Amino acid sequence: MILGQRLKACRKAKKLTQQELSVRLSINRSTYAKYETGDNEPDNETLQKLADFFGVSVDYLLGRTDDPATINKSERPLTELENLFFYELDKLSEEDKKKALEHVRYLRYLAEKENKKT
Repeated sequence: MILGQRLKACRKAKKLTQQELSVRLSINRSTYAKYETGDNEPDNETLQKLADFFGVSVDYLLGRTDDPATINKSERPLTELENLFFYELDKLSEEDKKKALEHVRYLRYLAEKENKKT
C-alpha cells in the first residue's frame, strides 16, 4: 500500500485536506480517499495528475524509487502556467483567486472570439 501512504504524506506536506485536494484536481473526495486507503487505484491519467500536482514522479508514488525529486525522462516537467495554477495560486487570497479566474475566463473568451474570425 505504498501508493496510499505516499499520497497521504504528499497531501499532508501541502497541508491540504482530502476535500481541498479533490476540489483542486477535480476528483471525487471519496474516490481520492480510497486511493489513500488502498481500496482503489487511480487510472494512469489521474496518477500523472497527482504526481504533477505534488511535484514528484509517478515512480515515487508507486514506490519504485524513494527519491521524490526523481523525474523519469518520460514524464514532462510542469509548464510555467501549470506551475502557477498548482502552486502559486495557493498564495493568493480568495478574492484574488476569483479575480484571477475572471481574467482566465476573459482570455479564453478572447481566444474563442479570435478563432471564430479565422
